[in-house]
Amino acid sequence: MVLSMERWVGKAAVVTGASAGIGAEIAKKLVEEGLKVVGLARRSERVEELSKQLQDKKGKLYAYRTDISKEEDVLQAFKWTSENVGPVHILINNAGIIQQTNLTEGDTDKWKKIFDTNVLGLCIATREAVKIMKANQIDGHIVHINSVVGHTVPNYPGQNVYPASKYAVTALTETLRQELNHLELKIKITSVSPGVTDTEILECNDFDVNPEDWKGIPYLKAEDIADGVIYVLSTPPHVQVHELTIKPVGEQF
Repeated sequence: MVLSMERWVGKAAVVTGASAGIGAEIAKKLVEEGLKVVGLARRSERVEELSKQLQDKKGKLYAYRTDISKEEDVLQAFKWTSENVGPVHILINNAGIIQQTNLTEGDTDKWKKIFDTNVLGLCIATREAVKIMKANQIDGHIVHINSVVGHTVPNYPGQNVYPASKYAVTALTETLRQELNHLELKIKITSVSPGVTDTEILECNDFDVNPEDWKGIPYLKAEDIADGVIYVLSTPPHVQVHELTIKPVGEQF
């Protein structure tokens, strides 16, 4: 199997949650590979700063302020991308949140925030990307950044509905694969499921973390996941990596 990103050079890609962590690393590597990348994020100024750092690379990074949990924001982002950058060939559904609550005495609003971003936002972005790919006869690629907790629930308190939202992503990956087959579209769909990764997701969501609970636990870096995304995108048109699970050596989950 020959791995190559050549067919994507100069094409448009959308990365959600591109302001930090895994999303920022994926956007960076796609730009280095020569793609025109639209980074969607609420903190778009951070994407703009990253864009300045990548000015000498083969591709280009554009920032577009978007709250992925708001449908109108997502619709406007894809409209802007089509009109200003080009039809979407790649979508990386990376945006995700976790909230500090529980199931037995949980905060309904926090549950809704998780599902609005991790599930519905992902579905809306996917729908818009597929519309564009279908209309332009593009054999594109959609990547869902999932999690190992979308396949098994670790024994760690306070996760509430987060694992359920990621289990939904696992189901949505297979459901979309079947639907694309039914429509006879050659669009690929891949779930990438990282293990424990050093990102800002807990801090950004005011999640109460006890440092002692994580002491000595092996973890991945954001660039490890970005490398995995480049790998699945590099596969030949007839090869579809349906699920890529990436764990640090020694992970106990």
